[in-house]
Amino acid sequence: MSLAARFAGAGLDWIVPDWPAAPRVHAFFATRRPGPGTATPDLDLGPAQPDRAEARTRAAIEESRRRVGAFLPGRPVWLEQVHGNQVATVDAGTVEAFRALPPLADAAVTRLPDVALAVRVADCLPVLLADCEGSVVGAAHAGWRGLAAGVLEATVDAMAAPPRTLVAWLGPGIGPRAFEVGDDVRDAFLARDRAAAAHFRAHRHGRWLADLPALARQRLATLGVAEVLGGELCTHSDPARFHSWRRDRTAARLGAFVWLAA
Repeated sequence: MSLAARFAGAGLDWIVPDWPAAPRVHAFFATRRPGPGTATPDLDLGPAQPDRAEARTRAAIEESRRRVGAFLPGRPVWLEQVHGNQVATVDAGTVEAFRALPPLADAAVTRLPDVALAVRVADCLPVLLADCEGSVVGAAHAGWRGLAAGVLEATVDAMAAPPRTLVAWLGPGIGPRAFEVGDDVRDAFLARDRAAAAHFRAHRHGRWLADLPALARQRLATLGVAEVLGGELCTHSDPARFHSWRRDRTAARLGAFVWLAA
């Protein structure tokens, strides 16, 4: 049974990417609706290590992870995300260590079967990647800092596959009507590529509205990744489905997952 059918049967509105990935590539984005019959009314995947959360929210986070885990092939690899460009390579020598202690990274890649990669988001853009043969997958947490620092470039490089053979999916993130930034953000992108100016719209004095999905597409296109889908769903404008740090100022997080079936 497909993931989409399983979600529908469980009363979930979780999102399965509509992308031309190989049949053995599986992926989804979990919205904040955990479905009927769960102990927590609001999905929250919390920090990389749930024991760092406040005691009153820890049980809800663990319940949310159990809910998500029911649709994964095994224990996922979480990341200790810091808005940088480090990539964790998950292989036979690192997988158990990374499952036990999330690596300090904002992206991960793997060629191992049945090892789910996870990124946690609440406005930042989750970017999932796979090669057309279904031999390698990647997941990146692309907030503006990581995107400007080259997290997508580092992820594609770590996948060690020709960029033209890759497909990418942009999950829900803050949209271009809601992402107000200052000159510092715009300058960080223009310092690397002056063409990025096309994705900033003057808003008010010294402020801009930035199109984060468009900036991600531009970076991927420059790398040679031609198939890039998604990026239309705004976390900030849809409180029923998504957490948004800018809107709510909470630590609640949702997640995107990708893996290779055995």
